[in-house]
Amino acid sequence: MKRLGINIDHVATIRNARGEGHPDILNVAKYVMKLGADSITIHLREDRRHINDKDLITLSKFKKIPINLELSTNKKITKLAIKCKPKFVCLVPEKRNEVTTEGGLNLKKNSKKISNIIQLFNKNQIRTSLFINPSIEDIKLSKKIETKCIEIHTGKLSRLVRSKKNYNNELKKIRKCALYAKSLGIEVHAGHGLDYKSTLLLSKINEISEFNIGHFIIGESIFFGLKNVIKKFKKICK
Repeated sequence: MKRLGINIDHVATIRNARGEGHPDILNVAKYVMKLGADSITIHLREDRRHINDKDLITLSKFKKIPINLELSTNKKITKLAIKCKPKFVCLVPEKRNEVTTEGGLNLKKNSKKISNIIQLFNKNQIRTSLFINPSIEDIKLSKKIETKCIEIHTGKLSRLVRSKKNYNNELKKIRKCALYAKSLGIEVHAGHGLDYKSTLLLSKINEISEFNIGHFIIGESIFFGLKNVIKKFKKICK
């Protein structure tokens, strides 16, 4: 059975709209875990547009909740992450004006910097994954800088599936990358823009061990409730 990580960033977006404390992030994280999530993903962006420092500190203190912290290579955020010690971190690229993460890391340009950060997190017993495009070259670079885990950016596949366009080539590319990464001893995750159909397609790839899904789950829950939406994804993960 594949693991399901649930991103709760947009619960914080709803909370921040009123500048008050509801919905409470810790209570949501506990509830989502109770419903079957294997981990909670949060992205502490440089502009703090949803999750903030207090959220990370609060969630990290509750050790029963496995936190997967998405972060850029920003030094202040890296320092805070080491202090809070989430169970997992995922390095992602970040542009200040983007609506959401637009692609994978530029490993070729930033390999030395990323390698140093990986070593720093390893020393602090925090497993680090790299958010990369479905590219064989990026997987080779990931292995070279000694990461133990990658998360394949599934944004393009998800868009093709939603728009009912031919997605076969993109799906084949992701499958090929997952197979290659696994052969190198790298754990493979997948995430970004996933919904029921795209997750079901990717669930057929045995080498993918975890999905990280957020926006669709929160949005779909407006109509069907968190319990029913998570239940459906758990069924897909089986």
